[in-house]
Amino acid sequence: MTRTRSIVRWVLALVPPFMLTVAIPFANRVEPRIAGLPFLLAWIVLWLILTPAFLGCIYRLEGRP
Repeated sequence: MTRTRSIVRWVLALVPPFMLTVAIPFANRVEPRIAGLPFLLAWIVLWLILTPAFLGCIYRLEGRP
């Protein structure tokens, strides 16, 4: 089970950087606008907000108080 947790932690750690670098060309458009922001800017803001959630999940998986 430790090996599985290690893999899950790595995947959780790599998702935000992946979405902020590799996935940017797929999100690179102006329309639709989300809350008045172009889609690309909304995408970046979304992932900047979600990154601490992913890091929090990693922290919880470690099981340390």
